[in-house]
Amino acid sequence: MVSSPLFLNAVPLIFTFLWSSGWIVAGYSAQYADPLTFLSVRFASAGVLLAALSLAMKASWPATPRAWLDCIVTGILLHAIYLCGVWWAVRHGLPAGISGLIAGLQPILTAMLAPALVGERISPARWAGIACGFVGIALVLEPKLVGVDPVALWGILLPVAVNVVGMFAVTFGSFYQKARIVSGDLRTVTTIQYGAAFLFTAPLAFALEPMRIEWNLTMALVLAWSVLALSLGGIGLYLVILRRGEVSRIATFLYLVPALVALEAWLLFGETMSLIQLAGMALTIAGVILASRK
Repeated sequence: MVSSPLFLNAVPLIFTFLWSSGWIVAGYSAQYADPLTFLSVRFASAGVLLAALSLAMKASWPATPRAWLDCIVTGILLHAIYLCGVWWAVRHGLPAGISGLIAGLQPILTAMLAPALVGERISPARWAGIACGFVGIALVLEPKLVGVDPVALWGILLPVAVNVVGMFAVTFGSFYQKARIVSGDLRTVTTIQYGAAFLFTAPLAFALEPMRIEWNLTMALVLAWSVLALSLGGIGLYLVILRRGEVSRIATFLYLVPALVALEAWLLFGETMSLIQLAGMALTIAGVILASRK
């Protein structure tokens, strides 16, 4: 089942759905917890669960100091800096539409850097798919971008900069993971990554936030989904497809995230969807199909 072609082909789509739910989770958690504090708890919980699983299943751990260092570096880039940047920026005034558009730049940045960093060749068809995907994202986010006052954006330059730093971090983290961690047990690799992410994030939360978490049923469910579905399921699938495929092709699936977030917000929060957004979703899907073809 796990190695069947049907499942392997579905993995990127499953990952994209899980990844998109992170925006919904962020919206719920913001009501009851500070972002860096919540992420610290999330990283610690995921690390402890994975460590217990690895020990119970007698998974092999990295054998050299350099292998441990590679896991630490990717943990800080892929998890800590990326998520802290996005969550902190949105919490401190960056509109979700702008944040989604910044995240949508990642496939373009990945495609631009792939030839130099990992020797990937980006075909004209792939470039066309990347361009279609970005235009589709802009159309999906257009209703949210229209209401943003350009003058007001000058007052949130710091959140914008922090969000951009997070986007660069996940991009370079993906390249580093692809180049340096080509083997090893993903259970122990991810355990070390979450340990590093916790050690990076917790001091920031202590220094910058009152570390507020209001525990209730909603908060417990949000944390459970964040740990089990996102930190274990979503990230696990991302590392699997990163190990099996090209970085630029994988990054293109992230174009689907804003469209899925808009669809999920429509289903869960009753937000309306315009014809422009539906057209953008269709264009994004077409771009992903074009860019992800082998």
